[in-house]
Amino acid sequence: MSLEIIGQTILSVAALVAVYMTLWFAVAIAAHRNDLADVAWGLGFMTIVVWLLLREGAPLSLRQYAVSALVLVWGSRLAWHIGRRNLRPGHKEDARYAKWRREWGAWFVPRTYLQVFLLQGLFMIMISMPVLVVGTAAGPGFDWLDAVGIVVWLVGFAFESTGDAQLARFLGDPANRGHVMDRGLWAWTRHPNYFGECTMWWGLSLVALSVPGGWPALVGPLTITWLLTKVSGIPLVEAQFAGQPEWEAYKARTSALIPLPPRKA
Repeated sequence: MSLEIIGQTILSVAALVAVYMTLWFAVAIAAHRNDLADVAWGLGFMTIVVWLLLREGAPLSLRQYAVSALVLVWGSRLAWHIGRRNLRPGHKEDARYAKWRREWGAWFVPRTYLQVFLLQGLFMIMISMPVLVVGTAAGPGFDWLDAVGIVVWLVGFAFESTGDAQLARFLGDPANRGHVMDRGLWAWTRHPNYFGECTMWWGLSLVALSVPGGWPALVGPLTITWLLTKVSGIPLVEAQFAGQPEWEAYKARTSALIPLPPRKA
């Protein structure tokens, strides 16, 4: 696979994502709900997959079908989970977006478009590189690296979906209000959902490396791992709890991302 071919694919997907995120921006402004960007996230990857499938046309390789199916399963689950959480009756706009709404003042609309929707669209393109590589070139037949990548993806999906379900049950119990979730997978890692998402994209990158010249796929897992560990994931979430005694004790005994046995006090 040549860089010229993958470059053409990236340009076509960039145009698609620009239109897609612009439409979501318009809906969010009309609804006064910028947290719709979180719902658009998983659905955006699904849109990219469908676009690539239609663009490539039949016949498709087993690898292309497998990667497409995995992304569609992940994207639909994530969009459903976030949509059910954020858009339930009586639930206000996510606190992060509400804070930006207040801080940005007169620049709220342009900054929303650029810093929320278009920037998220850029990261979407970068993270989807394993999908773009596989969607652009079928490569040789299904081999052991594909199988390893799918197993890694399944481990990641199990962590993300199970972690989300455990947290939802915990938050749904009024007796847990004000307390830290430290049970199940959350006893082994402070962010099993983020660990799962990173792992899934590393798994897809392994599948993409089965394609000759598929090394650009590594941009995807490197980007999502950087975002979740250094930018918008762990740092933003943990800043909300900093200084709380129960949280600090939990933080001291629990791994930040990679699941490990709890440390003794």
